[in-house]
Amino acid sequence: MPDKNAPLTSEEITEAANIFFPLFNIVAERMPDSASAEDTLKVMESVAKLAQKERSKKREEATKLKFGFNRKPDSDEDTNESD
Repeated sequence: MPDKNAPLTSEEITEAANIFFPLFNIVAERMPDSASAEDTLKVMESVAKLAQKERSKKREEATKLKFGFNRKPDSDEDTNESD
């Protein structure tokens, strides 16, 4: 493994580009035609923050369901029983 401060190899750059550009293209396809690469990168940052926030919410909900806390009744029949 190369040292921390060693120059990146072409293989390392290729691997990083293979991850980065598909994500960049997803955002760029939704941008106006007049948007610059800089504009797309700024939006990409915001989209990534939102995606992290959504992931966190999903994890939190999954954890609550896993342990059965804060469960809501499946239907109104459970709460409106009439004998």
